[in-house]
Amino acid sequence: MILIIDDDVAVRASLSLLLKQAGYATVQAANQPEALQAAAKHRPQLMLMDMNFSMETTGEDGLQLLGQLKKLYPAIPVILITGWGSINLAVEGIKAGASDFITKPWNNDYLLQAIRTAIDLSLPAREAATDKLTRKKLDELYDFSMIVGEDAGLLQVLRNVGQISATDASILIEGESGTGKELIAEAIHKNSHRAKAPFVKVNLGGISASLFESEMFGHRRGAFTDAKADRVGRFEMANKGTIFLDEIGELDLSSQVKLLRVLQDRTYEVLGDSRSRNLDIRVICATNRDLREMVLEGKFREDLYYRINLITVRLPALRERPQDIPLLVQHFVNNLKKTYHKQELEVSAKALAWLKEQPLPGNIRELKNLVERTVLVSGKSLLTEEDFMNQMQGGLRKQEDKALPSVGAMTLDELEASMIKKSMAHYNNNVSKVAKALGVSRGSLYRRLEKFNIPYDAAE
Repeated sequence: MILIIDDDVAVRASLSLLLKQAGYATVQAANQPEALQAAAKHRPQLMLMDMNFSMETTGEDGLQLLGQLKKLYPAIPVILITGWGSINLAVEGIKAGASDFITKPWNNDYLLQAIRTAIDLSLPAREAATDKLTRKKLDELYDFSMIVGEDAGLLQVLRNVGQISATDASILIEGESGTGKELIAEAIHKNSHRAKAPFVKVNLGGISASLFESEMFGHRRGAFTDAKADRVGRFEMANKGTIFLDEIGELDLSSQVKLLRVLQDRTYEVLGDSRSRNLDIRVICATNRDLREMVLEGKFREDLYYRINLITVRLPALRERPQDIPLLVQHFVNNLKKTYHKQELEVSAKALAWLKEQPLPGNIRELKNLVERTVLVSGKSLLTEEDFMNQMQGGLRKQEDKALPSVGAMTLDELEASMIKKSMAHYNNNVSKVAKALGVSRGSLYRRLEKFNIPYDAAE
């Protein structure tokens, strides 16, 4: 049962017909008293509510009713319907407890998908919270073959990932650089009903504002000066499947507006072609930045923030799951045995114990690089604590002999520029290695090189 709340009888009739054709029973309400009465009588699975359901257009009436409904029925999801010009109002509704918002005129397929997702997410978890969670149980339910670890915190993340994979909810994956955000995104796709459809990865940090539309939406030949052939955009490549937008915190404000329109309406236009195209797609975003802080600073749109994080998955840093370090080391060593044809490779128990105590600010990526570097440089079959120590000391992370500048001696920009220059010198201007060592993408590093006017072929 779905409760439709709207003062426009034509809108109620249209939504009721659409939902009945999709197999949902409906009940209608034209105003606040009717809505409260219907909710109490029918206890609907979901409520679909227009923000302006009276002659007033401020939305205050909608926010007031939303507050009453969420107080009385906190477990029942509410999807708001609003005009594009009232998205700020919808954002206020999300803060007040609504699960999602749809803009008018709505796309029927996308509306139905949003309803299914909201209902699925409101259902009780498949496993009781009191059940003892084990990796074996999770592997029986989901395919997490690409993810290594048995830490309790990680297992809880994986259980949540498995449960939300079955829905089409937009997901924001948060975590430090090197924590495995891309692997989690792939796991969500593999465990979803879209598993056989495309999984398209996009590093937004490597796409400039001028190329954003062409890269994401595609273009027709002749659409602009250098458009010498048709180009298929990333969204079209991912249609029917999943698109993974990595480093979304690097996106400039103008591109954020364009992305919001696509995510909201599930339609886009190819450059040079005025025909709108529909999208059936699942969106997963990832960032190592604090988007909430960026919203407060005016660097990230609040409406886009609420659009992309219907569900938030936070990945623990490696220092929060040290018991998994030996498992990861053994996993990397097993892979290196095949890569370098060294079946006799082993790691001593003392070395594993020492690695568990290291902070590893680069997380899994840093650990992987350290293991491979140690294998290559030592040339030994048995890797000892000393072998790993030598490589750790030779890397960028060894800073004991270089004290940080005193507070006020230099700005953050100056400190960042200095580290990039030292890294470029250390790696002989190899941009790929510098980007990996600093935990950023090549695109992000290139932008910083330009920002600080650091020549690509010069090192200090």
